[in-house]
Amino acid sequence: MLQRRNTIRDHSAEANLVARRAFAAFIFVLVLIAILFVNIYNLQVNDSESYKTRSNENRIKLLPVAPNRGLIYDRNGTLLAENRPVYNLEVVPEDVKNISETIDQVSNYIDITAEQKEKFLKSIRRTRRFKSQVLKNRLTPDEVAVFSVHQHKFPGFSIEARLARFYPYGDTLTHALGYVAKLNKTELFDLQAQELDTNYRATRDIGKLGIEKYYEQMLHGTVGSQEVEINNRGRIIRTLSESEPVPGKDLVLTIDIGLQQVAQEALGDRRGAIIVLDARDGGVLAFYSNPSYDPNLFVHGISSKDYRALLNPDSPQLNRVTKGIYPPASTIKPHMAVLALDENVVTEKTQIHDPGFFQLPNADHKWRDWQPWGHDKVDVYKAVEQSCDTYFYEVSYRLGIDRISDFMYKLGFGQRTGIDIHEEKTAILPSREWKESRYKVPWYPGDTPSVGIGQGYWTATPMQIANSVNILVNKGVHHPPHLVAATKHADQVQILHRDEKPPVVLKNPKNWDIALKAMHNTVLRGTAKPAFLGSEYDSAGKTGTAQVVSIAQDKEYDADSLQEKHRDNAMYVGFAPFSNPEIVVTVAVENTGGGSSVGAPTARKLMDYYFSNKPESLVGKP
Repeated sequence: MLQRRNTIRDHSAEANLVARRAFAAFIFVLVLIAILFVNIYNLQVNDSESYKTRSNENRIKLLPVAPNRGLIYDRNGTLLAENRPVYNLEVVPEDVKNISETIDQVSNYIDITAEQKEKFLKSIRRTRRFKSQVLKNRLTPDEVAVFSVHQHKFPGFSIEARLARFYPYGDTLTHALGYVAKLNKTELFDLQAQELDTNYRATRDIGKLGIEKYYEQMLHGTVGSQEVEINNRGRIIRTLSESEPVPGKDLVLTIDIGLQQVAQEALGDRRGAIIVLDARDGGVLAFYSNPSYDPNLFVHGISSKDYRALLNPDSPQLNRVTKGIYPPASTIKPHMAVLALDENVVTEKTQIHDPGFFQLPNADHKWRDWQPWGHDKVDVYKAVEQSCDTYFYEVSYRLGIDRISDFMYKLGFGQRTGIDIHEEKTAILPSREWKESRYKVPWYPGDTPSVGIGQGYWTATPMQIANSVNILVNKGVHHPPHLVAATKHADQVQILHRDEKPPVVLKNPKNWDIALKAMHNTVLRGTAKPAFLGSEYDSAGKTGTAQVVSIAQDKEYDADSLQEKHRDNAMYVGFAPFSNPEIVVTVAVENTGGGSSVGAPTARKLMDYYFSNKPESLVGKP
């Protein structure tokens, strides 16, 4: 039989163990409570503002409000670019029971295609149903009127209006004004890089070309905001406060719309460019490139069909005024005369014999004059007024390419004129360095004679030619060409003052007068005389015929035997009145023949209009 084993328990030790465990548990609980209180303190005291703000953001939202884009006027106050209301049919999906069936019913009053319906039904699957969605945009006035009568039948459907850019003169001003169109990702990235993206939070469109692009920041304005209260589904309950957007500044152009329309009519169906400058300040009175296109096509998104129509050989999207590249031809002979006189290569009375051609010493090649039998003995006046090529072959050979390129650069060739649009090319002002860089061969003496009559390697834009003539007319004073005269904001007009560029200084300033007098003679008894017979104003000018392709030594130019694109370009530069110049006119017409038969008569139409409807000068206007 087993005996029970007696154990002796140490009650004191057990009590101490329990006490230690209880104390440890108490400390642990105390630490947890402390941590809890610290977190509560942080939440309610230290971080209270942060959580309060986050809470408010869940129920208060700041909505951007787009500003109205600035308007654009011509110098006489005629509206050239405006904002017109566009009416859209919009739907709040959650307010419509059977949306597909209801759209079919609405189509009895508004033409809604199957494609529009399908696109809309797909779009509302990706958006909140309480938000208004566009079913059809750009409703006609008739559609607006008809639906408004029956709108009560269709809860959730409404006609909403927004402002969109509109150009009332269509293709007349496209290359000057440019246009606005939908803001794309590349442009948005550019705005972000410039830290301007916050000002475009509510904006759909941005300037793409011309003045609309160059003056984008002035025209756009400043975004406003609405502080609204929303529920947990994002629906607006009420508006708490508003900050009105600041409209963009209006622009007043130097352009005269009447003269611009005359330029368009004068070119007709012919490709080319016309520029009319205010000789007194460089303001552009007319700026037309033909063919053109309607900028309104791009505002709402151009269709594939319309865009394909613009991709034709006539290149209507090319701005020929600032990006058209032409040999300046004889329009630069007055410039060459000034340089030759100032460098003492010739004097006012120097005569050069013209047998109808020019040859370099010990060379067989002949540079031919436009008149095969020549002009006999020619001084600087006769050389300009009769456009004697041989005289300027000789003069350019004596000058050399270095002096020619240096002087012509001062007159603005080979560089951008700085006119206030981004679309401008530098063209080519030939020089020794340019040829070596471009062709890896030196400049030869035989390269120079053609440059003396504005041919060979030399090309220029019509704007460069116009700018150079304006410097000539102002005897070296350089008025930068510009399209915008002033801004208007809140009924305040601010003239945009531009810094004059450094003047072109001659050794003998009287040489300007000799060249200008020769241009005067060109109209009185020279190559431009037939075009200006009977004019009521006294003008001066210079004709030019730009050769597009070279003609072999033993061949004669025959327009009928050439493709149209290889025929000569007609050029003309002129100014009036001769004694106190107000305007400078430059004309370039592609593949149409001579400057005297086409260029000068075109210029006269512009001068006739100007002096019959002379616009008020903006020079010094407050």
